[in-house]
Amino acid sequence: MTDSTDCAIVGGGPAGMVLGLLLARAGVRVTLLEKHPDFLRDFRGDTVHPTTLRLLGELGLWDRFSTLAHSQIHQVTLDVAGRSVTMVDFGRLRRQPYPYVAMVPQWDLLNLLAESAQSEPTFTLRMSTEVTGLVHENGRVVGVSYRGPDGPGELRAGLTVACDGRTSVARQEAGLSAREFPVNFDVWWFRLPNSGDAQPTLLPRLGSGRAAIMIPREGYFQVAYLGSKGGDAALRARGIEAFRREVLELIPEADVSALRSLDDVKHLDVRVNRLRHWSVDGLLCIGDAAHAMSPVGGVGINLAVQDAVAAATILAEPLRRGHVTQRDLAGVQRRRAFPTVVTQSAQRVLHRGLTPILRGKDLNPPASLGVVMAKLPWLAAIPAYFVGVGVRPERAPAFARRPESPVR
Repeated sequence: MTDSTDCAIVGGGPAGMVLGLLLARAGVRVTLLEKHPDFLRDFRGDTVHPTTLRLLGELGLWDRFSTLAHSQIHQVTLDVAGRSVTMVDFGRLRRQPYPYVAMVPQWDLLNLLAESAQSEPTFTLRMSTEVTGLVHENGRVVGVSYRGPDGPGELRAGLTVACDGRTSVARQEAGLSAREFPVNFDVWWFRLPNSGDAQPTLLPRLGSGRAAIMIPREGYFQVAYLGSKGGDAALRARGIEAFRREVLELIPEADVSALRSLDDVKHLDVRVNRLRHWSVDGLLCIGDAAHAMSPVGGVGINLAVQDAVAAATILAEPLRRGHVTQRDLAGVQRRRAFPTVVTQSAQRVLHRGLTPILRGKDLNPPASLGVVMAKLPWLAAIPAYFVGVGVRPERAPAFARRPESPVR
């Protein structure tokens, strides 16, 4: 089966959904292919940052988003010499209409974006459709091959955009190479019960050789457990009882009985990389397909969304004309490469700060840090801006903006 579209988007994550919605509002024929039958996948980036919240407002989606069950992170605190010190204060982002990080299940956000996109006549969403390769013609990518519910097929497209993550099939098929940066830790995700009394915070728990961050969600904590890279096999060999004891050493109040087996503990092989070239003729990579981000700061989803907004702004008119050049695609990389480099560089600096902990040292912040933050509380706005706004934030293009509509 062969079909055609103006723009084929591979992957229905935040980057793909935002790009598809924006291009469809520009009148571009968009077909998005997502290999899963739904968006119900756990332990994905669930942080929605102030600039993404502002984007939802510009797109006329704020009222609908606000009805989704979510918690709000207004500050990040750290225990310094026995007292809680505010290190990150999103409330100081005066120019942001929503100065906090919203924690919302990513499937809810993706369903909202998908429903909004499907209301546009030029948008088509194909679920359970896995891209298996690229279609080339005269040295140019002219679409994708796929396997869907009705069997294999081919989708011809004026432009193909890879939004299928750091293991991108489209990126591999195009032979695009990434520069890898060393990372000395991995993350294990799991859930713990939350009585509902805990205040939303990202207070890290530090111990010898490991650390944990507890993110309050609706009815549970989502826990990020940090340990040395390559330690997954040894962790699983020690067994669930040993892991429960390690968790209790970091989080004494935790109800670890909820961890029934190590199947409840999901391993993330943390990687930081970026493509040297984000595109070849007819194909563009954005989001994690162009640059894998560390989970530190939770900025990966925000950066991917900003990539999508920039790509839609730059490529909507060439796509409407039916002629996207290599120069157009390179323009997306030129705009988004600098934010990527700066963000990854900052993450790598923060990684080095974890090294003493991962080497077995019990690291406690110096008391002088609490004194400085108490005297200069505005310093908490600096990391808030970096995490919540980022480098070169993007605004919704005029063609995609809509007024708010009442929630039905």
